[in-house]
Amino acid sequence: MSRSVWKGPFVDPSLIKKVEKLKGQTNAAPIKTWSRKSTIIPDFVGHSFLIYNGKKFIPIKISDEMVGHKLGEFSPTRQFSGHTPADKKAAQEAAASTSVAAKPGVKSSTEKTKTGPINEKKWKHSKSNK
Repeated sequence: MSRSVWKGPFVDPSLIKKVEKLKGQTNAAPIKTWSRKSTIIPDFVGHSFLIYNGKKFIPIKISDEMVGHKLGEFSPTRQFSGHTPADKKAAQEAAASTSVAAKPGVKSSTEKTKTGPINEKKWKHSKSNK
């Protein structure tokens, strides 16, 4: 459920004090904050913040488009480590098969048939039945 309109946006009071203190300065240091739930208000535009994501502080420069959003939206808490090795291997094989298939007269890895004692037996067995 969203916050009531008559209450206005939530902004941590200490954060407002820090922004007011830095308002007159031109080359201000970024404001360090743990308040991810604070809403970005127009007074914050142009200021730099260091927003804590649970492990480190993420530097953010506030712009006009960010007004109305929460500070925590711009500091992701989860790090994407990539897909499983099987998915990476499949992607590499697909890329290799498309590059090999582009050469004339060369079979791609998907076109090659597997040979082995099991496959040969099946092939001989199916041929003798026909």
